[in-house]
Amino acid sequence: MLRRFLLITNILICFVLLPDFVFAAGDSIQIKGSDTMVNLAQAWAEAYMEKNPKRFVAVTGGGSGTGIASLISGTCDMAMSSRTVKEKEISLARSKGVIPYEIKVALDGLAVVVHPKNPVSKLTLDQLSDIFTGKITNWKDIGGNDARIVILSREVNSGTHIYFKEHVLRRKNENSPAEFSPEALLLPSSQAIADEIAQNPNAIGYYGMGYLGPKQKALTIAEDGTSQFLAPTLQNVISGKYPISRPLFLYTNGEPNGIIKEFIDFVLSSEGQKIVEETDFVPILPIKK
Repeated sequence: MLRRFLLITNILICFVLLPDFVFAAGDSIQIKGSDTMVNLAQAWAEAYMEKNPKRFVAVTGGGSGTGIASLISGTCDMAMSSRTVKEKEISLARSKGVIPYEIKVALDGLAVVVHPKNPVSKLTLDQLSDIFTGKITNWKDIGGNDARIVILSREVNSGTHIYFKEHVLRRKNENSPAEFSPEALLLPSSQAIADEIAQNPNAIGYYGMGYLGPKQKALTIAEDGTSQFLAPTLQNVISGKYPISRPLFLYTNGEPNGIIKEFIDFVLSSEGQKIVEETDFVPILPIKK
């Protein structure tokens, strides 16, 4: 028993003394929030840590609302969000001595996706609103097969869910009562929607275009029946022509300083914005070639 105790004690001492495993409080960053941004933030973190081996950056998802709540409660240093912070969140934050500071770091186009075998290839925003609110329930009503539409959505704490509801279901009308159909399946992540689309020919869902793959088909979208149908591409998002585009944010408690500012400076550098492009999002700043 004594030998086992000494062995465990030595292991713990070695672990504490090894510099590669130890990060002081000022040398680490906890980032939480938007599932849309997880892959992007992880890519930033890996590149940043490679350049700064004595720094540590941890990235976890859970949704924009979760990230902002964590920032307010002080359980993370930085929140990822695919929507702007709400007034009620700002009020709650201020009551706790937290001042959300917004940094726009990238742009994103929301792709509306179906199974590759689905014959429907384009929809207007009005048609999308009617589908996701449950007014249109059969694919044959919009040029598809005679099959019931399976609606996939992100969960309500997701910034993507909120953005889609405000800009597609409600068509930017703040007084609209439109809500997702009660038949909609609420899934915990963009990847979960992608996986379900890949195996369900009657499903339709949405997520950031960075999650697009060969097992899903992105529909072309138009403002209305007289407008041009456009795909969620970098060029169409940069130009502002794609109708379901949005900015992506990082939020900190007050203006960033120290290691947090150092990380954000990297994110907004040419190298950081190149990572934005490489992960299929849209840079907000020019990239040096």
